[in-house]
Amino acid sequence: MAKEVSTLNETKETTGRDERTVREQALERIEKKQEFHAHLLAYVLVNAMLVGIWAVTGAGFFWPVFPLLGWGIGIGFHAWDTYRVGEPSEAQIEREVRRLQRSG
Repeated sequence: MAKEVSTLNETKETTGRDERTVREQALERIEKKQEFHAHLLAYVLVNAMLVGIWAVTGAGFFWPVFPLLGWGIGIGFHAWDTYRVGEPSEAQIEREVRRLQRSG
């Protein structure tokens, strides 16, 4: 009987820890998405303003292409970091640990 109670308590503790870990991961993902959306909004607003300035000043050479492309690359990497699926596999982690142990 005592063994069963001990197993139940361990299960509750493990489940509690897992839920906290999952909750922390969920909060981190939500924060990353909010940061990305803020970054995307800034990109759209600033570049719209630059295109507006270009249009008002004579619409010659389309110079806003440079910030659009440069900042767009940053937006792409930010999106990749925010929305990529999956965590590193256990094999990848083990390989990195072995590499670090060899070099240090």
